[in-house]
Amino acid sequence: MPTADQIKALIRSHVDQDEERFYAIALQMAAHAARQGHGRVATDLREMVDRGRKQRRPKRERPIAVVTPRGELSGLLAVSLPKARLSDMVLDDDVERPLIRVLQEQRASDKLYGHGLVPARKLLLVGPPGTGKTMTASVLAGELNLPLYVVVLHALITRFMGETAAKLHLVFDAMAQNRGVYLFDEFDAIGAQRSVGQDLGEIRRVLNSFLQFLEQDGSRSIVVAATNHPQGLDDALFRRFDSVVQYRNPSPALACDLARNRLAVFDTERVDWETVAIAADGLSYAEVAASADAAAKEAVMRDTIVVTTEGLTSAMRERRRPTTTGR
Repeated sequence: MPTADQIKALIRSHVDQDEERFYAIALQMAAHAARQGHGRVATDLREMVDRGRKQRRPKRERPIAVVTPRGELSGLLAVSLPKARLSDMVLDDDVERPLIRVLQEQRASDKLYGHGLVPARKLLLVGPPGTGKTMTASVLAGELNLPLYVVVLHALITRFMGETAAKLHLVFDAMAQNRGVYLFDEFDAIGAQRSVGQDLGEIRRVLNSFLQFLEQDGSRSIVVAATNHPQGLDDALFRRFDSVVQYRNPSPALACDLARNRLAVFDTERVDWETVAIAADGLSYAEVAASADAAAKEAVMRDTIVVTTEGLTSAMRERRRPTTTGR
């Protein structure tokens, strides 16, 4: 019979309207049933998948209004249409809770505005690399059916304060005209403390401009700023955001949950998850996901769908950063 992980993955793919993943998981369940001696169940599942693929209707595209940046904005904003969902991420409660609240308030935005209330739309995401900050912006866009605009910081910040402020103004104007999720990644390049030495005077003035634009912004776009270095941010920034979300590396239990999700269409029945939890300790979400993908590819190249404990833990060991020792 199907495993609990397979059933959850099947339901998740149905909710996300991902037909190909739905059929892939169904075929995996058929193979699992066949290995357990349930030949008739396996045959019925394969036949239903074949029949479904033949009869399925053309997939309707999601109606997203996307405005491609033009002129000077084309070098400042990179646009995409994410399909990510919150169910694609494995998050601890302290991270998931504020994200769910933002999504709920955004979906009820008309009701909130009708009562003179403003839904949360300005988020500051802080934490080490690979913990899901950038993916969060994609998830917010995917969940809310909005385009994602990534601000290209190296094009935004120039040697001259006037030029940088003018470019920032263009970005905030775009937020007002084209609703979307706007991501300022590596935000510490803008948000450096104003008390730092005189040689960073230009950056301090850029920060002042950003603070002013952010406070005056009354658009319905979502602003997401992400940084790996919150200790270097100016204190005034934290007060301008509706929510500050602290990201951390996954606990061993969450790391195993993430690996199971990534390997949902593979056979992981023989994996020793306690051993995997030990191997995953200290890895980021991105490193755990990459390890699971590596173990899956290793299984496929062995002409099997069986993922082994050694294959998964070996991939995790390879993801660890080498330690440097002094001479």
